[in-house]
Amino acid sequence: MSQIAELWMPGPLAPALSEAIAQRYRVHQGWTVDDVPAYLREHGPRIRAIATSGRHGADRALIESLPALEAIISYGVGYDPIDVQAAHERGVAVSNTPGVLDACVADTALALLLAVSRRVCEADRFVRAGRWPSEGFGLGASLAGKRCGILGLGNIGLQIARRAEAFGMQVLYANRQPRPDAPAHYGYRPDAASLAQDSDWLVVAVPGGAGTRHLVDAGVLQALGPQGRLVNVARGSVVDEAALVQALQQGTIAGAGLDVFEHEPQVPAALMEMEQVVLLPHIASGTHETRQAMAELFLRNLHGWFERRELATPVPQGSGAPARAALSP
Repeated sequence: MSQIAELWMPGPLAPALSEAIAQRYRVHQGWTVDDVPAYLREHGPRIRAIATSGRHGADRALIESLPALEAIISYGVGYDPIDVQAAHERGVAVSNTPGVLDACVADTALALLLAVSRRVCEADRFVRAGRWPSEGFGLGASLAGKRCGILGLGNIGLQIARRAEAFGMQVLYANRQPRPDAPAHYGYRPDAASLAQDSDWLVVAVPGGAGTRHLVDAGVLQALGPQGRLVNVARGSVVDEAALVQALQQGTIAGAGLDVFEHEPQVPAALMEMEQVVLLPHIASGTHETRQAMAELFLRNLHGWFERRELATPVPQGSGAPARAALSP
């Protein structure tokens, strides 16, 4: 009988997925351990994989504390909390779950565009407060005819672009280089500032990590201008949150729709006080259908590794240290 593979899980995953993992593997639940270094000194030599997510990640210290580590299997498309470079230096394979959540994240981006432009959340609060019988509610803004600048025209960005076009918006985008298969009428801009300068909406869809940290800074927000609005469905680290708060307070930009935050789940109190800002609790992929597809792909990677040493969706070598101007693809 073959030995049951042992896994380290830094933080909890979806209950059904955790149950499926536990049926075939011995799982060490890191979040229940008081003294992790001592625990790993005892059990680490037997642990062959890390089962993690885009939230919990796997840092260099953890990777280097597991001498038998073979693979890091992650639940989610973003892998910036995983030290991919450290893993690849050790010959450790890394996988994520791309593709299956693209449409869902794009839907959320459009929901934020609509919510901010038509003041949906403000209007809901207005009605619930009983103000409608005695007050009128102000006007919103149309998306039709506006310029939607997509920062990062990867697979998710392309789906956002298609949805924006359906609402009558003109699509612009910024990547490291023009995307060869992008429609010819999509306007290309070489960087975030020039994209913001020419856009009414700036939608952030780049990967997270050191290479894109604060890519949207005070200068980009200034370029977006007092009629411009920001939507972020990427990573909170991509936007300089302090600069964003200041830009919203001073009217440098008109509004924002945010699904992610720099220090989530902590959200600046200043953002929560602003009527022109819509805040979501990192739910862009949060549908039953998408989470099920993510779980299935996670298990394909996990089982594939231990059965055939194959990953369905490996993170490629060199993905751990992107250049400063890195965009998608």
